[in-house]
Amino acid sequence: MSHDTDTPEAEPDGTEAAAIPVPEGETEIIETEYEIGQDNYAASWKLEFDIHQVVFTVSALGIVAFTFLTMAYQTALEPAFVGLRDWLTGNLDWFFLLSGNILVLLCLFLIVSPLGKVRLGGPEASPDYNYVGWFSMLFAAGMGIGLMFYGVSEPMSHFSTALGGVTVGEDGVRTDWAPLGGAEGDTQEAIRLGMAATIFHWGLHPWAIYAIVALALSLFAYNKGLPLTLRSCFYPIFGERVWGWPGNLIDILAIFSTIFGLATSLGIGAQQAAAGLNFLFGLPTSNLALITLIILITAIALVSVVAGLDAGVKRLSEINMALAGILLVFVIVFGPTLEIFFGFFSYLGAYGEYLPALSMPFGREDANFASGWTAFYWAWWISWSPFVGMFIARVSRGRTVSEFLIAVLIVPTILSVLWMTALGGTAIGQVVNDGFTQVQDAALELKLFEMLTQLPLTGLTSFVGIILVVVFFVTSSDSGSLVIDTIAAGGKVNAPTPQRVFWATFEGLVAIALLLGGGLAALQAMAVSTGLPFTIVLLGACYAIVRGLMSEPR
Repeated sequence: MSHDTDTPEAEPDGTEAAAIPVPEGETEIIETEYEIGQDNYAASWKLEFDIHQVVFTVSALGIVAFTFLTMAYQTALEPAFVGLRDWLTGNLDWFFLLSGNILVLLCLFLIVSPLGKVRLGGPEASPDYNYVGWFSMLFAAGMGIGLMFYGVSEPMSHFSTALGGVTVGEDGVRTDWAPLGGAEGDTQEAIRLGMAATIFHWGLHPWAIYAIVALALSLFAYNKGLPLTLRSCFYPIFGERVWGWPGNLIDILAIFSTIFGLATSLGIGAQQAAAGLNFLFGLPTSNLALITLIILITAIALVSVVAGLDAGVKRLSEINMALAGILLVFVIVFGPTLEIFFGFFSYLGAYGEYLPALSMPFGREDANFASGWTAFYWAWWISWSPFVGMFIARVSRGRTVSEFLIAVLIVPTILSVLWMTALGGTAIGQVVNDGFTQVQDAALELKLFEMLTQLPLTGLTSFVGIILVVVFFVTSSDSGSLVIDTIAAGGKVNAPTPQRVFWATFEGLVAIALLLGGGLAALQAMAVSTGLPFTIVLLGACYAIVRGLMSEPR
């Protein structure tokens, strides 16, 4: 595997080096008789393929069957998806919240413990990237579409519900969506609580989820010499059995989790892009328009997958990050600059103040917020974690565990706070200071564009926002297809291109099926339902990480 670009693909012809770099210095290599690809079926008949017989077959057939059944029974499935999402988040919200807390606490413990001195790749390994390049890749990998969709809408939503306070139904159960106890009638406290709740969803917890997966993959691939696939992380638990059904099940779960996580993001991104095009040019926002957008985005990703143009994908990612930076600076300069500056520190303080209450898994009275927002988010982040974790692992070799965890937790959290403060804080200021209520009243996918109408160059900045949404997903889909295919090929990082085309195509088809079969509720339902079993996998990975680190020289 190469480490000279910011995507998983690295060779000019679209292939990758077949082997993980050997550890540098003394490490505790795990001796195993398993060879990468020994359970694969490889052939060349018109199209070349090289697949893990069990993992690829079960995953592919499951995804294909799900897609076509959902398309065939659209209207009948919508209530089922809504019910599934509400049951999972309503009854198991405590499990998602508790698991998220465990992951954060483990990361913080490893930062300060002697285990944090272990270097990924061996004691003599050196980092493959400088800090600036590394930090930018970490941030780009984990967020993207979510920041565009929720950057304005979430702070505004939490502010509005907090300001509205608590409402109770006839049965004595709260019906409001305010975080915690709200802040009825107190505008400034409602802003602080709303921003704290937003930062909670985009700060330490999601990045701890990514960090655990990335750390487990890095440790067992770079230090222990095992294949770069999720099953390798469970060698301390299952031993040689990890190459059999226990490992197959883990990798299958990882593929389902990733495909539905990416499809959820694609569906959300398509809704926002369609809303933006309607806002700017009056184009329709019908299902046909959404399907057309998804097909277009998927086609662009397919071109990249087929061509194997790593440099093209890399440039696309760099351009997108530059555009995001320009949009952020534009909002800071032409928005309420001083309010954004002081708000950044104020909201960080509010986050620290409210964090214990927001992360409490039991005895919550704000059931709508805890289940409808937090539990869904944690499941969504977890469904993304195999993809993002493997990406982060590929660019983090040579860092110590402490250095790795500080960077993966702290830097992206600070950047997320700045983004939410600039966009969300500007929108809230427009409501509170200027009486501009359109941004408050608009649909979620339109709030960003309504906020931009009160700043100069509205048409240009809105168009930039649409481009950001589209390209963020193109790069995610492309890299995601590579990661899924690595898992489905039994850990081979140089699997044939047609397999990547298959996965990229079905990411788009799953998103279309879910939109037709229940819209946003269906997207959320599948993200939560695949995130649930993978949460158990993550908790097992925590144990494996500690066992693995304890055997390493430091």
